[in-house]
Amino acid sequence: MAEGQDIPAWIALFTGLYALAAAVGELRSPGSWAAMLEGFEKSEALRFLTGIVVLALGAAIYLVNPYDPADWLAIVITVMGGGMVLEGVVILAFGRPFLHLASAMMGAVNRVWALFAAAIGLALVCAAVLRF
Repeated sequence: MAEGQDIPAWIALFTGLYALAAAVGELRSPGSWAAMLEGFEKSEALRFLTGIVVLALGAAIYLVNPYDPADWLAIVITVMGGGMVLEGVVILAFGRPFLHLASAMMGAVNRVWALFAAAIGLALVCAAVLRF
């Protein structure tokens, strides 16, 4: 079991690996994120399930992460968990308009978003590894 001070690093590591894998997937198959968002917009059940999962994961991260005002990584992870809770609530309450906005923001620059996700993922993995 992870020690309390290691929990933000473990969360950062796994979130970073997720972001890197998702970015590589989009770069290998351009347009997959846009297709996914289009599918979310069309399916009520998928939007509901996504909202529940994002809310639950965000709540778990927020509640498990030991908040320490002197630890910048703990603050980042706490804010990330809270943001995920908010995102889950917004998807449940305003699913179609919210996902339509996300689709419009992605537009034709999926590669830029994928590179941004890869950079965030790499930064999180590095922060975690340097913490251990």
